[in-house]
Amino acid sequence: MSKRFNCDNLTMLTDFYELTMANGFFQNGYGDQIVYFDMFFRTIPDGGGLAIMAGVEQMVDYLRGLSFTDEDIAYLREKKLFSEDFLAYLRDFRFTCDVWAVPEGTPIFPHEPIVTVRGPVIQAQFIETMILLSVNHQSLIATKANRIVRASQGRAVMEFGSRRAQGYDGAVYGARAAYIGGCDGTACTIADREFGIPALGTMAHSWVQLFDSELEAFKAYAREYPDSCTLLVDTYNTLKSGIPNAIRAFDEELKPRGCRPRGVRIDSGDITYLSKKARKMLDDAGYPDCKITASNSLDEYIIRDMIVQGACVDSFGVGERLITAASDPVFGGVYKLAAVEKDGAVIPRIKVSENVTKITNPCFKKLYRLYDRDSGKAIGDVITLHDETIDDTLPYTIFDPDHIWKHKTLENFVAVPLQKQLFRAGECVYHTPGIEEIRAYCAEQVDAMWDEVLRFENPHRYYVDLSQALWDEKQRLLSEYSMI
Repeated sequence: MSKRFNCDNLTMLTDFYELTMANGFFQNGYGDQIVYFDMFFRTIPDGGGLAIMAGVEQMVDYLRGLSFTDEDIAYLREKKLFSEDFLAYLRDFRFTCDVWAVPEGTPIFPHEPIVTVRGPVIQAQFIETMILLSVNHQSLIATKANRIVRASQGRAVMEFGSRRAQGYDGAVYGARAAYIGGCDGTACTIADREFGIPALGTMAHSWVQLFDSELEAFKAYAREYPDSCTLLVDTYNTLKSGIPNAIRAFDEELKPRGCRPRGVRIDSGDITYLSKKARKMLDDAGYPDCKITASNSLDEYIIRDMIVQGACVDSFGVGERLITAASDPVFGGVYKLAAVEKDGAVIPRIKVSENVTKITNPCFKKLYRLYDRDSGKAIGDVITLHDETIDDTLPYTIFDPDHIWKHKTLENFVAVPLQKQLFRAGECVYHTPGIEEIRAYCAEQVDAMWDEVLRFENPHRYYVDLSQALWDEKQRLLSEYSMI
């Protein structure tokens, strides 16, 4: 488990109605009622073909630290809304829920149960806000980062967005999520210290402006960092002064020391054009190994176009449009009741809406991913009842839950349950992987998706099907509630 850069107790980071409902449940004798909640989302950001799960480690940290302090109890007492019996319950609060989640780095799709919570309703309801906050934010940034990394076609991508993030935690956890999504490093120093994400960076334009000349600024930097010298060449004029002065600094400061330059960075102008000209100038000067980095309000579409147009760029620094997911800045995860327990039986619950996308999938469920045995590619996902198993030694028919006449019988496949148990009766039973393991797993799982799913525009719809038993139960409930 990584360090938590902010050690404050976050128990009270919750919507106020979670507390008023908890008090109401307690007063009406429902405090120990066992319920099941699912977190899922309805649409993929940017109209993409997949999203990336992230934020599980921070959710685990939060659940492990749940407790109400004396200050919390005093604050709630002042509101004059809560009974003393309820406040005494909170003072002795102990988390006892079971929790399952899809591991970080996994491609996820709409309406799948990516987090499931089973436990007393007061507890399971209360943790809604922080589960959504943790997973929504980091999944949004990991998804955006993965799109940008895929657009770069193997070129390194660095997260440069701390100064434009929405708050300090947005910067730190955003850097973590971006690394899971495939970025190679971050400009955020504390993210390196806390999570082991490589911190990268060279200089700002102010370094160049401070010196009496651009050449003097470059030579001073080269003297200080001869083994990792990257120069920012667009402060005045990239081609007329920046590149020529960089080459001169390399010649006069690095060559005598037996060192080679790391690179140059271009942060403004028509970077495609400038990079082509700069590449030729560097090559002609004997520095074909000097890399060119591009920055300046980049995103996946600009990067893709630059590469198509032949930009001579080896790596990209991406800031505001990554750390804020500027093109689609909300990951719409929701947390809904799916079932309750009565007399040892699990009774399904459903939310019905005239907006069809808001109708929930009832029941305590399990999520499977089906892979083709020969290609290793993902065929589709299936949501089943929790006690169902998919026997991948036998043919299995999947169908589109919205267009049930569309079906396909699969053979030669392997069925893999996606959710892992995080907590059992309130005790953490999950070993949180290291950040490098999560990042590698993410790359591996994205690679298991068909290219058609990875398209930016009009991606192939990856099917998330319901088992026949779950579909039947959902239809039964819909028929029942249509009579009300």
